[in-house]
Amino acid sequence: MKHGDFDQLAERYGQYRPGYAPQVLDAILGLVGKRPDEIEFVDVGAGTGIWTRMVRARGCRTTAIEPSGPMRTVGIEQSAGSEIQWIEGSAERTGLPEASVDLLSMASSFHWPDYQEATREFQRILRPCGVFCALWNPRRIETNPLLVEIEKELNVLVPGLKRVSSGKSEFCDGLHDRLAKTPGFEKVVYIEAEHTEHQSPARYLGLWESVNDIRVQVGEETFAFFLDRVRSRIEGIQSIEATYTTRAWIARKPS
Repeated sequence: MKHGDFDQLAERYGQYRPGYAPQVLDAILGLVGKRPDEIEFVDVGAGTGIWTRMVRARGCRTTAIEPSGPMRTVGIEQSAGSEIQWIEGSAERTGLPEASVDLLSMASSFHWPDYQEATREFQRILRPCGVFCALWNPRRIETNPLLVEIEKELNVLVPGLKRVSSGKSEFCDGLHDRLAKTPGFEKVVYIEAEHTEHQSPARYLGLWESVNDIRVQVGEETFAFFLDRVRSRIEGIQSIEATYTTRAWIARKPS
C-alpha cells in the first residue's frame, strides 16, 4: 500500500469515517452567495462521498470526482437516489468545462495532489467569484482520556510518527498563507467548528482500520499489533465519545 492509496480501504472508509460539522457547511454556502439550488458544486477527491452527500442534502447540484475505482464504487452505492453524478478524474485533471463551477471542495484530500497543478485546474473550472474550500475533520483526542492513552500507545510503538493526512499536519499549518499567495485566489477565510460522535467499539476500531497514512509508515505487522492492543483496551466499553474539529480554508476566485 502506498500513501494516498485507498483502494483496499474503500469499504471500511465508507462505513466508518466520520462526517463534518454542519456549521462549517452553513458558513461555506453563505459565502457562495447563491441559493443552494442555484449552486453548481463539485467535490474533488470525493472518496466515498461523506462530505459530498452532506452538501447535496442542502440542494446543490452535485458532481463527485474520485480517481479510485473502489472508492467511487462504494460512493455510488452509498449515494443511491441522491442525484449525485460520479465521474473518474483527479484534482489535476477534473475533465470539467471551463468556468462551470460555483463551489469546489476537497474534503480530507487536498494534501494528496500536486498543489500547483490542482490550483490551476480549480481556477480554470471555477466561475468568477467561485469558491474553493479545503477542509479536514481531525479528532480532538484531548477531550477523552481513553483516546489520549491510545495515542500514546501508538507513539511508543512508533517514535517520531509524522502525520501526513491529518487536518493538523504541516501541510495545513501554512495553508492560509499559501492560498493567499496563490495567483487567482483572494479573500482567504479560515473557519472551524466541532461536533461529537458516540461510537461503538466496532466503529472505533473500524476507523483505525480505514487509515492509510499511519499504516504505510509503520508497516502491516506493527499496525496489526497496534490494532490488537486497541481491541484489548476497548473490550467491554459500550460507547466511545469522540470529538472532531472541522477545519476549513476557503478562497475565492476574483470576479
